[in-house]
Amino acid sequence: MEKLQLLAMIQAYTGIGIGLMIGLGAAGACIGIGIMAGRFLEGAARQPELMPQLQVKVFLLLGLIDASFIIGVGLAMLFAFGNPLLGVIQG
Repeated sequence: MEKLQLLAMIQAYTGIGIGLMIGLGAAGACIGIGIMAGRFLEGAARQPELMPQLQVKVFLLLGLIDASFIIGVGLAMLFAFGNPLLGVIQG
């Protein structure tokens, strides 16, 4: 294969991978936050006196779930703008 064809294939597969990383990461984060918020509301309805303690844990987990998604977006941007796989072609 020519170098141009290999370059095009790497960029095409990288684009597909970026879309999957961002799309599945966003879906997973949204589903996780939805389940967590629903369980928080159930727990707060059953035992209202524990609501402040549960709320602290919910906000902590919310930040961790969002952070994992943002890390995935950062890795996707690394592959989009500074693809390390392209060095294989030029070497």
